[in-house]
Amino acid sequence: MKGNLRYQLLLLLLGMVYLAGLFVTLFENDSAQFAVMAMRMVQENDFINLFKGPEEYLDKPHLHYWLAALSYLVFGIQDWAYRIPALLATALGAYSCYGLGKVLYQKETGRLAALIFLSSQTIVLAAIDVRTDAVLTGFTAFAIWQLATYVENGRMASLLLGAFGAGLAFATKGQIALLVIGLPLLCHLAYTRRWKLLADWRVLAALAVFALTISPMLYAYYHQFDLHPEKVIRGRAHRSGIWFILWEQSFERLSGEGVGKNSSDYFFFFHTFLWVFLPWTVAGIAAYLDRAFYFLKRRGKKQPGMEVLTLGGISLIFVIISFAQFKLPHYLNITIPLFAVLTAAYVHRLTQSDSQKVKKFLMGTQYFILGLVFLLCALLCFWVFPIRPWYLPAILFVLGGYAILHEVKKAGMVNRILLLGAMASIVLNAVLNLHFYPSLLAYQGGSGMSRIMAQEGIPVDAVYKLSERHSWAIDFYNRDPVNITSLKEVKGLKDVWVYASEKELGQLQEKGVSWDREFRVDQFRITRLQARFLDPERRPQVLEGMYLIHLP
Repeated sequence: MKGNLRYQLLLLLLGMVYLAGLFVTLFENDSAQFAVMAMRMVQENDFINLFKGPEEYLDKPHLHYWLAALSYLVFGIQDWAYRIPALLATALGAYSCYGLGKVLYQKETGRLAALIFLSSQTIVLAAIDVRTDAVLTGFTAFAIWQLATYVENGRMASLLLGAFGAGLAFATKGQIALLVIGLPLLCHLAYTRRWKLLADWRVLAALAVFALTISPMLYAYYHQFDLHPEKVIRGRAHRSGIWFILWEQSFERLSGEGVGKNSSDYFFFFHTFLWVFLPWTVAGIAAYLDRAFYFLKRRGKKQPGMEVLTLGGISLIFVIISFAQFKLPHYLNITIPLFAVLTAAYVHRLTQSDSQKVKKFLMGTQYFILGLVFLLCALLCFWVFPIRPWYLPAILFVLGGYAILHEVKKAGMVNRILLLGAMASIVLNAVLNLHFYPSLLAYQGGSGMSRIMAQEGIPVDAVYKLSERHSWAIDFYNRDPVNITSLKEVKGLKDVWVYASEKELGQLQEKGVSWDREFRVDQFRITRLQARFLDPERRPQVLEGMYLIHLP
């Protein structure tokens, strides 16, 4: 198979993997929560105010929710409709990696960067477990590409498009977008000695485009918070939405104020990177170290064919986010476009290198990663959630392994590295999206209970819960948030249904509440997997029950 056809086939297979993830049940907490927040906008025709359940929401800007709401208006309130903006943003991110690689190096580097970006584990996951990061990553990659193009050739159109992309990224998650866009570009300007571009009058036009792009978000914040200083948000009154998003947000994230603290480990993102960039982790680390040593050896002097936009951006972003007191793995997604371009350039240079040791080492690691992927997939299909009959996945594994190895043998050594990595991602995520996630989500109580309600014809407006404890999945799939009541008030309700945990069921019994019908589903926090849950024999030990009971 010729190289170009092989590349197109890999992109096609990756596209099929992404499409398979489009129809997976929404994950709690964040995916389902954000989907419900956008659903409320559509149902109440209120696109100004952001609410998280009954509470006013100040933490993140509006664009992610507006895009999801727009998708609902076009396609209806569906889980796959919620994911469409993230999928489109991921495609934009891949094309931007192609464009950035082409601007900094050459076309082939851009092609490889797009492939590496799309097959990186955290990017595939972000298009399924959709939070704000998929949209943020797409827009930041686009802005960096366009602004780097402006630095290289002075095109005003690129400057204005970059400002527009930066505005969209800012309206998605706030100041972190400007950090991710600004730091790599400052490194690029410093290395190329083109500081005078900042003094160009066209920069004022770009600032105007940026301001115009974020103005709808600023107006929404002003309308919801600045006009109502009496509102108490996170225990404080007189909260300015505009001041929060322009200044306070990032400092709260760094300090943990408001959002809480979950990690003081300064090396959290370093060891997290080991899995988020799979199957390209080893190649990515090798690319980073190679570029860093090259840069230090030449004491930062400009060299032909050298760039520090990716190296400097990655280094500075890592240092800054490592000091945040609230950390989550998907915060690294914004660095993946930079890693993709840096790694693609490194791998492409290997095609012109005589260093057989490096090529053999990287090829060996890719074979090792592919072997681990097949082992993991076998465990998922034969042990964790066994497929019946067992011989069907066995046949597919054998045929798939044979096809991969047959194709690998025909490729050159560097192309083998790329082919092995891409196929590892495709095989793993095909198994995850088509088998593991659907099986896992059978243990998500809310979505499971919503299916029972649909089958039994239970009216969604007659369902109550005893606290403000989240119920995002059942809220979304019922297309109606569960009503909130209390133990004291529930005794006065007649002919209603109560959605309760095992603990709450015991409290109802203690209060003398009786019911005549009961449904139970298994519940597990599926985004926090444990070894005991993955073991089928020990799984019942960690499962909780969620109940829907009818009060006559």
